[in-house]
Parts: sequence; structure tokens; C-alpha cells
Amino acid sequence: MFYNEQTDHRFFGYRTTTLLLLLLTISLQNGIASENPLGKSYGAIPSEKPDWFKESFLEFEDDVAEAAAAGRRVMLYFHQESCPYCARLVEENFTDPEIKSYIIKHFDGISLNMWGDREVVSIGGQDFTEKTFAAALKVQYTPTLVFLDENGKVALRLNGYYPPADFRAALDYVSQKLERKLSFSQFRLDKLASVDGNLINEDFYLDQADLSILISNTNKPLAVYFESPNCAECKTMHERILTDKATRKLVLEANNVQFNVASEKRLTTPAGERTSVRQWAQELGVDYTPSLIFFDQQGNEVMRIGAFMKTFHFQSVYAYVLEKAYLEEPEFQRYISARADHIREAGFDTDIWGYDSFHD
Repeated sequence: MFYNEQTDHRFFGYRTTTLLLLLLTISLQNGIASENPLGKSYGAIPSEKPDWFKESFLEFEDDVAEAAAAGRRVMLYFHQESCPYCARLVEENFTDPEIKSYIIKHFDGISLNMWGDREVVSIGGQDFTEKTFAAALKVQYTPTLVFLDENGKVALRLNGYYPPADFRAALDYVSQKLERKLSFSQFRLDKLASVDGNLINEDFYLDQADLSILISNTNKPLAVYFESPNCAECKTMHERILTDKATRKLVLEANNVQFNVASEKRLTTPAGERTSVRQWAQELGVDYTPSLIFFDQQGNEVMRIGAFMKTFHFQSVYAYVLEKAYLEEPEFQRYISARADHIREAGFDTDIWGYDSFHD
């Protein structure tokens, strides 16, 4: 770059050689300084499906029929490699003696890799691969559990990891075929309505019951926090996630409101309808606390958190909504993978299973 064989060295002499060496040294130094060391990745935890799951040919009409003949129902388990939430499900729920026994008695568990290539034949005979089937069902989180009734219809779907007590409630609901009488949200809210106590407050929660005003008067997305008193996971969210500096920075870019999920307090929804908090939560299908539902400037739901979540994924949901990434990347798992790569390329570590960020 700096040397040309046609140059007349008799004219430039020593000065040319010195300048070349100086420029080369500066170029190398600048190149080294501009390269950030790649950040490290933490938190991936491998897991294996339980050995008592059914070895299925993934022809679901046959699976449903076989389960029904034995007085059981089908439970589809979507997972992905090194997913720590899947590992938690396996280690805490599937290995719990009582839960394990209950599942074996009432369900046929079938494992599906959301990025897998095994052939799947859905109810109705349509052909998929595991990954195209997961995409068709819009699986955004792992684990996702889909419970099928005797006709192959969805009796219940759990998007994300539910701790043992919440998970057992879901198993009871499906095994008792309660979906024929009431929604899982109503089933859960009826119990939460009897819980007394106060919610944990945050200084960024807006005191506004007319959500249509927040939608129409600002350019920020709306995050609605549905919580309940004496909720252990709500406390963890406030004390471990919302105290993280990087998380809080993202949260403050949205409008955030908080409601007691079982309250009869009146509100106006983003769509301008008058109702109670409890009725609206039931209509939205809220069955876990804390749940966060995100709305765009038109009042449409664009994303939600409805299960146990730690800091990196909590942040990523906010970033996904704030960037309106859902308009171009409908698969949230691909978005968070790209986001993690971007953070590491900037020289910061990522921990998908911790509570502390390594970046601002």
C-alpha cells in the first residue's frame, strides 16, 4: 500500500523508508485497538428428555388415539439445545417424584426439538419438520408445552417454564378436562382472588387506568404488568431483574403500568373498552404472575412474558418490542441469538441464566 516499485528512491531516500515504517506501525496499532475481544457466553445448560417419555413416530393422530385409548392425553414438549429453562423443567419438575408419577399416569410425553429436522405429521395429516411445525405453532419460548385433548385439539399451552406448583396446577387442569368448563386463566384467577396483600411498587409505574390515553398520547410502547400479592416470582423480578442497570435502562424507554391480576378495579383497555382488571386479564389469558403484556401504538398486543424468566431474556423482550423487531423477525429465538452475538461482538459477556448484566 505504501510502497511502489516505480518510486525514485534516489530522491526520497531515508525519509521514505522512515515514513513507511511509521505508517505501518500506526496502522497495526490502530487495528489492534479497534478490535474488541469477543465476549464470553454463560448460562447454557444441556438436558435430556426423560427416558419415560414416549418414543413416538411423530404421527400425532395415532399418538392422540393411543393415549385416549389408555385414558391419557398427549403432552408435546418443545425444547432446544442447552436451554437452561428446559433444564430447569427436567431437573425440578420432571424429576419430582409426585409430578413424574402424575404425568406418567395421565399423559404421554412427546419431545420435539424446535430446530429439529425429524418429520412430523400433524392432526389432519399435514407434513412438517420439527422446526417448521414449531414455527407454524409460533413457538417463541422453550420449553413450550402443548397439551392435546382426545380430538387432537389444544386443551392448554404453556409458553415458558412454570415452577413446580404452577406446573402441577396446569397438569391438574388438563387431566381433569377442566378446559370444557372454564379457561385456565379463570381457573388460576379464582385462586389468586383470595390472596391478600400489597404489590411491590416501582417508581417507573405510571398511575393511569385509561390505557388508551397512554397509547394515543405517546410514541412509546405500553408494558402492562399483571402481578399478585405475596408472589415469590414477582418479588424475584423486582429484587433481581428490575434492579439491574441495563434492564432498567430498557424498561424506562416504555410506558409501564401495574395491576393486581385479580382486582375488580376499573380500567380502559388500549382498545378503549371499559372493564375490570380481572376480566381483562381473563380475556387476555393471563394465568401466571408476574405476566407482562406489551402493546404497540395502535393498541395491539405484540409480545408477552407469561412464565418464569431471568434477566437476559427479560431484557431481550423489551428490546424486541422497543426496536419493533417483531415486524421483520417473527421468531423471537432467532432475535435473541442475534442480540447475544451483537453484545459479545461489542466485547461484553452474556449470561442467559444469571441475574446480572455485563453491559450497560
